[in-house]
Amino acid sequence: MIPLKDDLPTHSFPFITVGFILLNIATFFYQVSLGPAAERLLFAYGAIPFNLMHMVESGVSVPTAATSLFTSMFLHGDIMHLGGNMLYLWIFGNNIEDIMGRSRFILFYLMCGIVAVYTHSWMEAQSRIPMIGASGAVSGILGAYLLMFPRARVLTLVPLGFFMTTIRIPALVIIGIWFVGQIANSLFVEQGVGGIAWFAHVGGFVGGLILIPFFKK
Repeated sequence: MIPLKDDLPTHSFPFITVGFILLNIATFFYQVSLGPAAERLLFAYGAIPFNLMHMVESGVSVPTAATSLFTSMFLHGDIMHLGGNMLYLWIFGNNIEDIMGRSRFILFYLMCGIVAVYTHSWMEAQSRIPMIGASGAVSGILGAYLLMFPRARVLTLVPLGFFMTTIRIPALVIIGIWFVGQIANSLFVEQGVGGIAWFAHVGGFVGGLILIPFFKK
């Protein structure tokens, strides 16, 4: 199932949501422009679990590790990775920004992303593969949206055999199915398979659920 749009209007233009989307897109095009050197960028600015959990042993400085918590959120592995995250950010982020205000939304987004990074790092403490992507922060937005707008209708693209159709599905259902999928994958699929940090999604989502009462207006 692919969400396309929700039915909740916003009271103001979501400048921060759009800004995050544009920043992610610009960063991705910069990555692509580097060619083979892009891999060095990912290892330099991605969040590497081993470095975060064993800073003394890895020889990584505190400022470098702290920087990677933020820079990793704006790096993506490929166009599908970027496109999926930005689609969910656009559909669900504007309403969360609307109920928080711009400054609090920025802080909320970054905090959810950090929670996601540390959740993945704690579960995969020996991994030296950089974690990248906005999915942890976006998962936090999904958690907040589920709590605040469970009855909102989301226009969703649903496959029916060889055909596709669109159905309006309550947010509680579509986000709930998504979260159950993340839990199942985190428990039964080896972390890193397919380049997906499942525990990061779970951590970001739970972080959003916990933080939203403190950030909403």
